[in-house]
Amino acid sequence: MTRYAAPRMLRATLILFLVACGSSKPPPAPPSPPELPPSAPTPTPKSGSFGGIWLGTLQAGSSALRIQLHLDLTRTPASCSLDSLDQGAMGIPCDHVVVSANELSFEVPAVQGRLKGTLSSDAQTVTATWTQATASLPLVLTRQTVALEPAKPAVDPAMDAVDIEKIQAVTDADLAKVIAGPFAPGTGVGVTIGVIAQGKRKVFSYGAVKPDSVFEIGSITKVFTGLALAQMVEQKKVRLDEPVRALLPAGTVAAPASGAEITLLDLSVQRSGLPRLPDNIKPADLSNPYADYDAKALYTFMGAHGVAMPAKPVFGYSNLGVGLLGQALAVRSRTTFEALVRKQITEPLGMRDTAIKLSPALKKRFVAGHGAGNASQKAWDLDALAGAGALRSTAADMLTFLEAQLHPERVKGRTPEAKTLPAALAASHLVRAEVGPGMHIALGWFQVDETGSYWHNGATGGYSAFAAFVPAKDLAVIVLCNRTIDDGTLADDIGKHIVQRLTGRPAMTVAP
Repeated sequence: MTRYAAPRMLRATLILFLVACGSSKPPPAPPSPPELPPSAPTPTPKSGSFGGIWLGTLQAGSSALRIQLHLDLTRTPASCSLDSLDQGAMGIPCDHVVVSANELSFEVPAVQGRLKGTLSSDAQTVTATWTQATASLPLVLTRQTVALEPAKPAVDPAMDAVDIEKIQAVTDADLAKVIAGPFAPGTGVGVTIGVIAQGKRKVFSYGAVKPDSVFEIGSITKVFTGLALAQMVEQKKVRLDEPVRALLPAGTVAAPASGAEITLLDLSVQRSGLPRLPDNIKPADLSNPYADYDAKALYTFMGAHGVAMPAKPVFGYSNLGVGLLGQALAVRSRTTFEALVRKQITEPLGMRDTAIKLSPALKKRFVAGHGAGNASQKAWDLDALAGAGALRSTAADMLTFLEAQLHPERVKGRTPEAKTLPAALAASHLVRAEVGPGMHIALGWFQVDETGSYWHNGATGGYSAFAAFVPAKDLAVIVLCNRTIDDGTLADDIGKHIVQRLTGRPAMTVAP
């Protein structure tokens, strides 16, 4: 849907825009670079030696990403940008570029990453460490003379816009290799797809899942948190510009000594400056890493970190930030996050299969999750960070949610929450900040400038999901998979492919 991909949910490894939840164990620290013998001292190059184009590969487990750095030190301030070639994310701006003798460091605020490296004596190599969240990965950059362009994705044969009645047959053919591979019998893995177009619905599945199976939806929870915020604004219970500090228990965190402080809007549009995750997560069970991170731990972190806004707010994906937003809204409502979502969203919309704690009937349909190599993976439980990714749902329920996004004016109901929901839905679609080239963010939803479409994805340790709606075409898609993204981004790829088929655009090939 766009070349600029936004981050996923809680993953503490790898990098850039497809970071998601999944890895509970950070990779080992990178080895120290070898030292030159005393008889061969390292020359001290001029700072200009760092200027130019650099190329390297980040390796984390089975995943490899080519990283291209553009650095021009002749400008003031220095011009610096990063390309993630294999993700098609180009021109990601760097900040706080520091060059001292043969040392280089800079930050990448959009992904809360930073690089620190040392230039070789011949000025042709930078031996560096890339740090993001809790991961530190070695990265060796080599000087290049010509910048590389991202590889163009393979495209299936073009066809006219596909009618919803034919989309399953077209998908059968387009995904034949995937159905025979990742979703083959015996893997325990499958995918359920829901499509709505011009009021018509269709739900179908492949592999070891059923059309009514229940899945974890990961970071798609964030758009529910954004909508709950919009609802409470419409009901005059909060303001978008209200400091989050005002919603937390008294004495939790002090006001900044000077300058602006983090508001509810800042948390929803991911410009709060908060880290991706708090540094005091100490899971007792690494296979369920967020289960014991409670409100007390969250408040302790915020009390120490503070709520001052960065001097130059920029997009920076933070599960902590949206988790804090969900917790704050629940505190203001004197309830739990799950009860808040139920009262404000799922009950008014008649979504009976969307919850955090599953009823006995829903548990019977809750499919087992899978991690890398299709290994069995525990379901994840989130406490204080529930607003970042705790919800579970079905394709049919998510289509109900997406239909409300397409037609807020059709939402009816007699409860106070149902009456404010149409206006809240419309407000949640208003773009509030820039994410990057060609992309903006509303209250949780990412909007693609070129098409006007909205989307969000998500993943947990054993599940991945993708949701999108296109108001101009009156269509929406939900993809739910019981495998995480460690071995690829199938849910995203399938979802984008189906949107492209429905709109008659060139459809990217979905590879196993």
